[in-house]
Amino acid sequence: MGCRFGPRPGGVPGVAEHSLVDKNELQKQFIVDKKGVVRYNKVMEANKKIALYLRVSTSDQSTELQRSELLAYCKARGFNDVEIYEDIGRTGTNDNRPALKKLIADAKQRKFDIVICWKIDRLFRSLKHLILTLQEFDELGIKFISLKDQIDLTTSAGRLLMQIIGAMGEFEAALIKERVKAGLNNAKAKGKKLGRPKADYTHIIAMKISGLSNRAIADKLGVSRDTVERAFRNKPHQSAPQKA
Repeated sequence: MGCRFGPRPGGVPGVAEHSLVDKNELQKQFIVDKKGVVRYNKVMEANKKIALYLRVSTSDQSTELQRSELLAYCKARGFNDVEIYEDIGRTGTNDNRPALKKLIADAKQRKFDIVICWKIDRLFRSLKHLILTLQEFDELGIKFISLKDQIDLTTSAGRLLMQIIGAMGEFEAALIKERVKAGLNNAKAKGKKLGRPKADYTHIIAMKISGLSNRAIADKLGVSRDTVERAFRNKPHQSAPQKA
């Protein structure tokens, strides 16, 4: 499996030739101008709908740098139909990001073809979030580009990267499953009882009659409040021991 750079007959100078890259796609995506400079095929890109995602963690920070560089990139690529989704004062670990929620909702309605962010940490909060979101984009037919990380899933090489990311996600899930299973087997071998403790309904009712609240009973017995309430629904005939 070889890879080389440089001009080749009928090819694109400066673009890697690789057996895993769709050469016909590269011919469409890139053109060579009269000076021999490789450029994006703006005619092909002009009808793409683009979603730009910007984010800063605090309200006193600005997204101006992200905005200017992303818009310059879109201009260079010939992307004309651009919508900006912007979260101000939202950390990457914050799930409550209005602009991101709107972006995901619009993605499900196929309102754009490509999502572009400045860096992946602007959009994703974790590796798991990155994998799941990119898989969802892939299923919707939406491509993803991270400008500073040089990730472009609009190309064949990018789709190869997507497959690797997906494989990493499956591998991580399998590892977690194996660790959980090993932990349960180890606990059983040590004689530990797994799962919630079984409730003594008679004891629960007696504690309730003594004046304890449902929450207090649940805390003392290490069970849920639902279990305490179920004791009264399912065992109404039981009564507390009579006081001497």
